[in-house]
Amino acid sequence: MKLLVDINVILDVVLERKPWVRDSQAVLNTIAKRQADGFVAGHGLTTIYYLVAAVNGRTAATTAIADLLEMCNAVPLATNDYQRALALGLKDFEDGVTATAAVIIGADYLVTRNEKDFRDVPIAVRSPAGMLSVLRGP
Repeated sequence: MKLLVDINVILDVVLERKPWVRDSQAVLNTIAKRQADGFVAGHGLTTIYYLVAAVNGRTAATTAIADLLEMCNAVPLATNDYQRALALGLKDFEDGVTATAAVIIGADYLVTRNEKDFRDVPIAVRSPAGMLSVLRGP
């Protein structure tokens, strides 16, 4: 199963943001154990680094990115992919780019804490808690 993990899920774990850290960590643990294939949109790596560095310093940011790249593949994006993202017409362009990255890799799910922001995308969207329900099965 391919999971594209949104920036907010990763930041919930790295910055230990409550009450979301537990479910987000469980999703990342599933990926780390190779029970699902994890992906992150390439553009998000710089955002994650910047935000973690601002809160916890550059060393923590470097470690966070290195750890993330050990478990997830970065999805590179080209000019036409950004044009596709614009064509989605989402309120937030960054969300459009994330959704486009999910489509590019043929993700089964886009995992985000902001499901409502991805209503009109051509991919299944789940919150971390919702994704855990899918992973656990019926």
